[in-house]
Amino acid sequence: MDLTYEDLEDGVRRIKLAGRMDVEGTREIDLKFTGLTASRQAFVIVDLSLVDFLSSIGLGTLVRSAKAQMSRHGRVVLLSPQPHVAKVLETTQVDQILPVLYDLEQARRAVRPAENPSG
Repeated sequence: MDLTYEDLEDGVRRIKLAGRMDVEGTREIDLKFTGLTASRQAFVIVDLSLVDFLSSIGLGTLVRSAKAQMSRHGRVVLLSPQPHVAKVLETTQVDQILPVLYDLEQARRAVRPAENPSG
């Protein structure tokens, strides 16, 4: 599993995942992903467009990081999951915890803190 990230000019971090979020794939990225998403307040877009499989351990990693951000008044949204990955998010109701969006600009607006009215 591959993980790359970029910090966008508006303070949003975009993390792109590629591969299988199964036991092995999640183990490969878990420490780095947690460090990028849960160690401090952040506004994170997790791009799932290149993730072709999502298991329960992968779901756990996503939810754990999102909960850590919520406790720090940060936010995590998911971007462009493939249809079968989106189905897993829906079936497990993770999409009720983590917003799932399909447009980068919409995701950027959704993840920004509400107390920033100057946009």
